[in-house]
Amino acid sequence: MTVRTLDLFHGAGGSSVGALAAGAAVVAGIDYWDIATNAYKSNFPNVTAVNADIRKINPRMLHDRIGDIDLILSSPECTNHSCAKGAALRDEESRLTAFQVTRFAEEFRPKWIVIENVIQMHSWSRHQDLINELSILGYCVRQEILNAKDFGVPQSRRRLFVVCSRIGDVAKITHPSIKIWPARKIIDFNGKYAYTPLFAPKRAVATIERAERAFSALGKKEPFLIVYYGTDGSGGWQPIDEPLRTITTLDRFAFVKPTNAGHLMRMLQPEELKLAMGFPASYRLGTATRRDKVKLMGNAVCPPVMTHIVRSLIRK
Repeated sequence: MTVRTLDLFHGAGGSSVGALAAGAAVVAGIDYWDIATNAYKSNFPNVTAVNADIRKINPRMLHDRIGDIDLILSSPECTNHSCAKGAALRDEESRLTAFQVTRFAEEFRPKWIVIENVIQMHSWSRHQDLINELSILGYCVRQEILNAKDFGVPQSRRRLFVVCSRIGDVAKITHPSIKIWPARKIIDFNGKYAYTPLFAPKRAVATIERAERAFSALGKKEPFLIVYYGTDGSGGWQPIDEPLRTITTLDRFAFVKPTNAGHLMRMLQPEELKLAMGFPASYRLGTATRRDKVKLMGNAVCPPVMTHIVRSLIRK
């Protein structure tokens, strides 16, 4: 059976990569960010990629264009749910884009829907309204909080997945019994990227303090990562023998290594972040700036997690 798939808010394409690996056929994707669409097109040249505000797209006209759909994947805008937003005011209009899922579901009536977002979406005042609308459309709904590190991704990344089926109950999503991969797996140790001295004259005092805390824990002969922000009580660093902490849309991680000339450091690069998200090495990030490539990865869905979810649905 061919599972024809529509990817709403496709971003860098992580959900589409995951669905393809599960045996689905991705026929179309929608995203408003032109940089994301350009990257998506470079990896899915045979997929209909629509670069437009989803709120202005007529689902009926799209249906006529691409045909019937069995599976909708969707990662609505998450920034205004995320704790990364801090104390800043939330944009409710942005959060309401989640209801585009039900608008397209009402037109296409797919067998399955998978919605991915930050876990804070669960506490949004309209979240239950969204679940209720899916139920009214005839979907059995299961909500799961999954950590990407449990699915072979070398990153600790907890996300909410709303998994829906119109053809039966949704079973609990259980992660496979596989190895937990550390950050070491994605770091390029071959000298491909330029380093600067850790103790450079203009280095920020806070950066040195983070490094000193790592030295206190590991000694001065072990490499480590500086973590630039977060509230996990890590002291601003992490060992490379644990999964990378959550990638965000801004530079967060610096790799520090000991050398005979002293400690050197550099930021993790988009190609390394891509691997830490579980994308294949062959996946192209396009011609975007480095900053935009980091943003693409920070907003992305980890493909191996989506592979497991889609496979559990279509093989039932």
